[in-house]
Amino acid sequence: AADKQDKVLNVPTLRFPEYSDKWLECELQDIADFSKGAGISKDQLSETGESCILYGELYTKYKSEVISNVISKTDIENSNLVRSKANDVIIPSSGETAIDISTARCVPFDNILLGGDLNIIRLKDQDGRFFSYQLNGVRKLDIAQIAQGVSVVHLYGESLKRLKVRYPSKSEQEKVSSLLSLIDERIETQNRIIAQLQSLITGLNNNLMDNLSWENVQVGDFMDFYSTNFLSWEQLDYKQGEVKNLHYGLIHSGLPTLIDCGLCSLPNIKDEFLPKQYTLCEDGDVAFADASEDTNEVGKAVEIYDCRDLSVVCGLHTIHGRDKANATIVGFKGFAFNAKYFHDQLRRIAQGSKIYSISTDNVKSCYLRIPSKSEQKQVVRLLSAYLQKIDIAEQELNAYQVQKQYLLKTMFV
Repeated sequence: AADKQDKVLNVPTLRFPEYSDKWLECELQDIADFSKGAGISKDQLSETGESCILYGELYTKYKSEVISNVISKTDIENSNLVRSKANDVIIPSSGETAIDISTARCVPFDNILLGGDLNIIRLKDQDGRFFSYQLNGVRKLDIAQIAQGVSVVHLYGESLKRLKVRYPSKSEQEKVSSLLSLIDERIETQNRIIAQLQSLITGLNNNLMDNLSWENVQVGDFMDFYSTNFLSWEQLDYKQGEVKNLHYGLIHSGLPTLIDCGLCSLPNIKDEFLPKQYTLCEDGDVAFADASEDTNEVGKAVEIYDCRDLSVVCGLHTIHGRDKANATIVGFKGFAFNAKYFHDQLRRIAQGSKIYSISTDNVKSCYLRIPSKSEQKQVVRLLSAYLQKIDIAEQELNAYQVQKQYLLKTMFV
């Protein structure tokens, strides 16, 4: 809402009805003291010792604005170590991009060791949770503008001090924070539900597929393989183009085991980069990721179905295979090629040190355990039912995340 006389946006669009006072505006240094954490490296983490937080963990381990449980520990002894005071807000002082560096977290505990490359914002009689949400929300672009650097971006305390913030009374801050914290708790619970379902389906898949009574068939005996393109992300676009491209990065970053082409969002090849020759995917085709930094991910497979009238091709760092012998039903291979016993075969022959890779010949040389088609149908029906449960759980998670983003935009100025 705008103050009609001053014409200044000074209160949020969405507000608890018992509050009507204007929000105050100031520089962050007017309501907080600033300091920095002190060096604790990854190799100094341990199973026992004092709880600690490293700056990189704000990007990887702590997903909500308020840290509910400190994960890491260290047993180093150093008088220069920096400890938190409950209600501190921490934000990285370095990162890969300006927009991502705005990753503030409130530490609601005393005496947590804070590692180097962390800006510490110690608020004076304000709610740290509220300001953590504000910095990650409506102030995110403001912070990106004061970050410095290209390949590595830095966020200095002197710049943060001059950041303008807006805030209401402390009681209103606490009420806003409590509401958002409840949503964060539900998001965390939903993530646990999804993780448990994923663990369950992985365990079921491994046990069902590793059936010694099934026939061992060498992959090269029942599958053909086709050339794939080498197009980078810069040559792809989610709007322009008629041919969809399955990039290996998508396999590693969350595509489902079974890809419904009509529902999954795949990028298109820009018209000017369309290869002269390519093989279109058909229902039941499999794409393996042929490279990864992790041996657990190299050879990860997805099965494609419901291509309909869509044109889909396999792209960079993928191996495109098709059941030429009609030995399997659509859906079975996606689960079977991700079973532990099959993946263990690939891990043993993967090559590399920092980047691990496999070839088409590597895949051909492995064997797959294949039952009758009637048994395949039963297995696919069971595992697909759990995939549907995961899909429903992820939709619910997305709804909570959308709700949170809406509140971050409407409950702050």
